Amino acid sequence: MNEDLDRKTVEMAYARWAPVYDLVFGAVFEPGRRASIAAIHRVGGRILELGVGTGLSLASYGPGTSVVGVDISEPMLRKAQERCARECLERVDGLAVMDAGRLGFADASFDCAVAQFVITTVPDPEATLDELARVVRPGGEIVLVNHIGAEAGLRASFERWFARRARRLGWRPEFPFERLSDWARRHGGVRLSERRTVAPLGMFTLIRFVRTSDGERAARAATGA
Repeated sequence: MNEDLDRKTVEMAYARWAPVYDLVFGAVFEPGRRASIAAIHRVGGRILELGVGTGLSLASYGPGTSVVGVDISEPMLRKAQERCARECLERVDGLAVMDAGRLGFADASFDCAVAQFVITTVPDPEATLDELARVVRPGGEIVLVNHIGAEAGLRASFERWFARRARRLGWRPEFPFERLSDWARRHGGVRLSERRTVAPLGMFTLIRFVRTSDGERAARAATGA
């Protein structure tokens, strides 16, 4: 389901955001970025950053990691490339324009994949999650940080009202956690290992999935877990 958020809409939205993205979102998203990078460092190794955008996180990757960044927006990615050149970011192995639903990497190519404030902006979140699970090795992790829609109350009502307007800006404010849990259950090859809110004011949620082995997946299927 694309919910009126297709590739053209996303590309146009983030082409408009590119010149001002760091100014508008840099400080607001910083706590979520820090939380996701800390989770990634517990895994280490080769990292895929999906929706790398202007590269705000790239300087934060520490020893024991190397990162490949991809994004659908060429204007955003140019900003990331300029950042890498300006800051001499040696742990960045490459940056590429790529569709989140059709990643050009072999199976089990990465130890960890991270999507910061991305899963509510892609046309098909479930297909994107399938691709992240495909390119992460068994035992590796998928780390998401994102605004997740409220389940009830005034905020939920506002998010539903704002949803159509938000499409033009390139995201889904009403995106429910249930879509992630339903995907994990259908996929069968991942398990949720962490879900917690992060600053500011608990506006965002950090979510970690562990990519299970084929043996664990078969065992879970056999027991109906």
